[in-house]
Amino acid sequence: MQILMYEILVTNEFEKDYKKCDKSIRNRINKEIEQLKTNPFSGKPLGYNFFRENKVGNYRIYYLVFEKQVIVFVVAISSKKDQQKTIDKIKKLLPDYKKEIEDKWGES
Repeated sequence: MQILMYEILVTNEFEKDYKKCDKSIRNRINKEIEQLKTNPFSGKPLGYNFFRENKVGNYRIYYLVFEKQVIVFVVAISSKKDQQKTIDKIKKLLPDYKKEIEDKWGES
């Protein structure tokens, strides 16, 4: 049985916020993201099956799963206190994220 490996992509915003985290948190985030390669639906769905979050300590990692393209697009990280604000922002940007993936890797 062959295990499907998803490609991991990240946004510039995620990258910027990731760099602000302590090294110990970054290591935990790296492990969590690595697991998404083989288990992209492990996180909690956020209104859509393809939009999910995973907890890493007091942080939340937000990502989109594009099954047809076999891509996990990690779009943001936030603290618990900024969780709803971050989710709302991502929901507004969903069409932009989808277009970015489709333009580069084909329609979903």
